[in-house]
Amino acid sequence: MKAVRFHEHGGPEVLKYEDAPDPVIAPHEVLVKVKACALNHLDVWARGGMPGVKLPLPHISGSDISGEAAAVGSIVTRIKPGQRVVVSPGISCGQCAHCLSGRDNLCPSYEIIGGYRIDGGYAEYVKLPEVNILPMPEGMSFEAAAAFPLTFLTAWNMLVTLARVRSGDEVLVMGAGSGVGSAAVQIAKLFGARVIATASTDDKLGKAKRLGADEGINYASQDLVGEVRRLTAKRGVDIIFEHVGGPVFEKLIPSLASGGRLVTCGATSSYLVQTDLRYLFMRQVSIMGAHMGSKADLLRIVRELERGRLKPVVDRVFPLKEAAEAQRAMEDRRVFGKLVLVV
Repeated sequence: MKAVRFHEHGGPEVLKYEDAPDPVIAPHEVLVKVKACALNHLDVWARGGMPGVKLPLPHISGSDISGEAAAVGSIVTRIKPGQRVVVSPGISCGQCAHCLSGRDNLCPSYEIIGGYRIDGGYAEYVKLPEVNILPMPEGMSFEAAAAFPLTFLTAWNMLVTLARVRSGDEVLVMGAGSGVGSAAVQIAKLFGARVIATASTDDKLGKAKRLGADEGINYASQDLVGEVRRLTAKRGVDIIFEHVGGPVFEKLIPSLASGGRLVTCGATSSYLVQTDLRYLFMRQVSIMGAHMGSKADLLRIVRELERGRLKPVVDRVFPLKEAAEAQRAMEDRRVFGKLVLVV
């Protein structure tokens, strides 16, 4: 098969469109003929190399995958050849206490497809356990289906499971132009929150408002903390949806209302942060970390997509062989929503 792989860590230039061995499925696995695969920042981090993380090389990235079931293993019963499918991007053991309680994303052996050890969807074919294969939502294109699993799952876990968003909450969404940010705007509105979106350009803020954001802050030209105070009558927000890290993190804690919750899932700017602990105990606020979400949450998201209450946001589509250019666009932040590779 054709695939985009990297044999060494480095910039986008290390991505090679080349021949790779065809996957061979086990009895419990499904062979998926990839039709589309969306990009995530994880792809860039894996390509560049992470301290303390050793990848088997060559590696195929790509966590968000849609396509058709090309073949099924001998004990697969739920998925049929030719079926249009979408991939649940987290693999767990299925046997530990976390998995059996429905919190598979807490499994000690949890892995993200296309992440650091499991080959992903930058390829014509990928093999995956049957439990990770879901029927594609009716009426959805392959490109749209590839644009929702990882980001919507993460945003749902952050806002619904951890932060317990509810009607009347005021939610600050950092980086609303990203894939996970554009998902967060929609999920917060789904639960009746007032959403304050942040982005680096007025164009991105306009798009966030069309997704449902009530207010916008251009953090490149406006004072983030001052605008939050103004928009909330100095009260602060109930929930901060954060995935940036770096110096901005220090500014966020004082922007929380008493009893507020900050949930973070990433560090696209920097993973080293500092804050004033006095805000935490004096205002009784919480800081929570989120990593992906459960398979059960993804089923709930699919139902909302089928009802039309949530919608994947696809910015641009690239052919698979242009994966390097797509990653450059993501690194340059020339995107609103998701970038998708088509195979």
